[in-house]
Amino acid sequence: MTDSTVRRRRTERENESAAEESNESERTENEREAGEDESELVCPECGGRLTADSEHGETVCTECGLVVEEDEIDRGPEWRAFDSAEKDQKSRVGAPTTNMMHDKGLSTNIGWQDKDAYGNSLGSRQRQKMQRLRKWNERFRTRDSKERNLKQALGEIDRMASALGLPENVRETASVIYRRALDDNLLPGRSIEGVSTAALYAAAKQAGTPRSLDEVAGVSRVEKSEIARTYRYVVRELGLEIAPADPKSYVPRFASDLDLSEEAERRARQLLDGARDAGVHSGKSPVGLAAAAVYAASLLTNEKVTQNAVSEVADISEVTIRNRYHELLEVEQDAGR
Repeated sequence: MTDSTVRRRRTERENESAAEESNESERTENEREAGEDESELVCPECGGRLTADSEHGETVCTECGLVVEEDEIDRGPEWRAFDSAEKDQKSRVGAPTTNMMHDKGLSTNIGWQDKDAYGNSLGSRQRQKMQRLRKWNERFRTRDSKERNLKQALGEIDRMASALGLPENVRETASVIYRRALDDNLLPGRSIEGVSTAALYAAAKQAGTPRSLDEVAGVSRVEKSEIARTYRYVVRELGLEIAPADPKSYVPRFASDLDLSEEAERRARQLLDGARDAGVHSGKSPVGLAAAAVYAASLLTNEKVTQNAVSEVADISEVTIRNRYHELLEVEQDAGR
């Protein structure tokens, strides 16, 4: 065996022993780190489970309450919000998706203000350029006839809901109902305005903020008979569960429009409860009963309101108010006896 062979073998043995020592030290380090990680998950006092309190930035024991770590890094936003509207306004991640837009709000909108990022007015050439971009942007947002249909219908729903003073949740529900009707192919043979009006009418009933058929017809572009017919068809085909409107749901709006006191509003609710217990409400218009109850309550609380004023607020005839008014008073007298 030559000297070079001996040296080579000695070098190989030294390298193998060094590799074994390195692996052993690495295993020892990993075991030590694992032991540290396990010790960090338990309380050093009682051995209980630790939990992170993000509100106070602390790590505490669930058993004894010991604060193991404090002043943690807050990875949340630097701003605070006290309602959903303020949260959406301050958030920098874009607007939330919504069913009230045909593309659910995911596309880009070009503002109508002809100003740059610094608030300075644009020149004439730039204004013309932005106008062309807006036009093409509107064309690209609707790719087919279905999206154009949906865009027109959701615009109608938003317009009518604004005129009727309906909240945003009603508009959202109406948009979902119209989308379902469009997906189920219920629109052939019916107008876009008729189906969108029926969807809004149904959504208002579902949300407990109903509007009378006359009120809805007053802001719609279709006739009352078509709205009623389309409403029955949409409810039947989509299987919507809509309970009959409660007359008491109309009372707060009527009382507010007539500037009546809380006592008169409470009295009107009592009259309607008595009518329901006596079975007088069956087959009667909820709007007529609510208007008559508000009129009767105003007289009983010495806040005299004319039948004409109630008729204008409720959008119902004075004859109906008088008829329901006498029925409510008869129930009240019978209950008093």
